[in-house]
Amino acid sequence: MWLSAMNRPDHNTIARFRSERLKGVLKTIFGQIVELLVDQGLISIKDIYTDGTKLEANANKYTFVWGKAIKTSKERIASQLDDLWRYTQTIAEEELQDEGSLDFQKVDTEKVVQTIKKIDKALENKKVDKKVKQKLNYAKRNWPSKLAEYEHKEKILGKRNSYSKTDPDATFMRMKDDHMLNGQLKAAYNWQISTSDQYIVNYSLHQNPTDTLTLKPHLQQFETLYKKHPENLIADSGYGSQENYEYLNQNKIGNYVKYNYFHKEQRSKYKQNSFHVDNLYYNQEQDKIYCPMGQPMDRIDNRKRSTTSGFMQEYARYQARNCYGCPLRGPCNKVKGNRVVEINHALRKYKKIARENLLSEQGVIHRKKRPADVEATFGIIKQNKGFRRFMLRGLDKVEIESGLLAIAHNLSKKVA
Repeated sequence: MWLSAMNRPDHNTIARFRSERLKGVLKTIFGQIVELLVDQGLISIKDIYTDGTKLEANANKYTFVWGKAIKTSKERIASQLDDLWRYTQTIAEEELQDEGSLDFQKVDTEKVVQTIKKIDKALENKKVDKKVKQKLNYAKRNWPSKLAEYEHKEKILGKRNSYSKTDPDATFMRMKDDHMLNGQLKAAYNWQISTSDQYIVNYSLHQNPTDTLTLKPHLQQFETLYKKHPENLIADSGYGSQENYEYLNQNKIGNYVKYNYFHKEQRSKYKQNSFHVDNLYYNQEQDKIYCPMGQPMDRIDNRKRSTTSGFMQEYARYQARNCYGCPLRGPCNKVKGNRVVEINHALRKYKKIARENLLSEQGVIHRKKRPADVEATFGIIKQNKGFRRFMLRGLDKVEIESGLLAIAHNLSKKVA
């Protein structure tokens, strides 16, 4: 009111300003506000605490599209098309003698249209079973349009497995704070933030529900904002993957990121379990694993696996020489033959670094502070301010809304 000298712009003017004028510049404004807070000595962006939360999208939770359902429908069409083709070959073998066998593992609109034309032409003057004729007519009327619809939906899905029809950019995610308290799926966005003394110093919006795939783009946005990386990153086990550890190592960012079983490893029961693959001794010079009986396990081969993001992981496989008659065979090897273990040496090395950092004096301080810093910030926004659902639709507009939310949080904390 003061800035506008009591002039009252209508709702559309404010909405256009928010959607059009703030697009592409709000992130820069947010970064400048954070740098002012740093200059005033209120916060530091050297050590950042990172976490994510799922905020409900402004979308109807009953208008959904699932990638698995599309895949199943396409496979059903491909199977029925294959049946029609095989039937046609038995009835009109001469007419299709130049065609040979066709592969229907993957079908698209064009392939279905051409195949149906060939079948229709081959059966034109043949005595055809009534049910087959009905299926062929149904295929001509419906399959091309259905496949075109599926292809359009797959284009919207991209690498996701679901989206909402009312907000195609929103993905269905399992919400912890659902009002029914049963964790039902809802259209949502994954909002990632990094904090320092409960001030938000970085935010990013993602369409995938897991935190693992969000860390790299989140840190890349941090670098774009401040022209440097943080000195240390503190995060929970949701981010503890080889790809993320490798990124932290390459950019010389202090690794205080937990991994699965970090807390379990600290228990005496886990440490005393000499049969667990993580507790088996590895001789790096000889490249051998030693079983609890002291028997060497030789490296037999390597295997590569690709993660969801396309990151390649390499696993070394080791096999014991002779498990027959071993007194420890029962608890050690529960399968037939000699025991085989797989070890990701690169991940093992990164986990060792993370473990040493997390158990150090500074690591204990960071671990104690993390839930009181970043998780408390989510509590202020979602519980105290009651912000649990976005008001706008579409990734670009929701990102602007989340940016305004982050700026408002920082300014309200500054004046509080």
